[in-house]
Amino acid sequence: VQVVESGGGLVQPGGSLGLTCTISGLAIDDYGLGWFRQAPGKEREGVSYITRSSGSKLYADSVKGRFTISRDNAKNTLYLQMNDLKPEDTAMYYCAICTLATGCAIQWPLESSFDNWGQGTQVTVSS
Repeated sequence: VQVVESGGGLVQPGGSLGLTCTISGLAIDDYGLGWFRQAPGKEREGVSYITRSSGSKLYADSVKGRFTISRDNAKNTLYLQMNDLKPEDTAMYYCAICTLATGCAIQWPLESSFDNWGQGTQVTVSS
């Protein structure tokens, strides 16, 4: 299984970025998917989670109303649209696959139930 994040970059406060996570080696239809981030000197934290059929989406309080998670199972791809970005959003962003057959909505944002981490994509919000 290969997980590749892309779309990061440098953006000014208030700007937007769209992250993409392309997964190969398995069909994502049967898996919940999550976005996580890790800022320098901090532990990795859950940003957002989406269930297999996109029926449920969870967000960290810090990004609610600004970030939107989505997925395209036909393209085996996960997305994260980030609007109104703030300096505190600066971090390496990762996507990962839920390993539980029942999904990870209950466990989220704990990352212990996620696997197949990508290399991450850097998001820097600065003027």
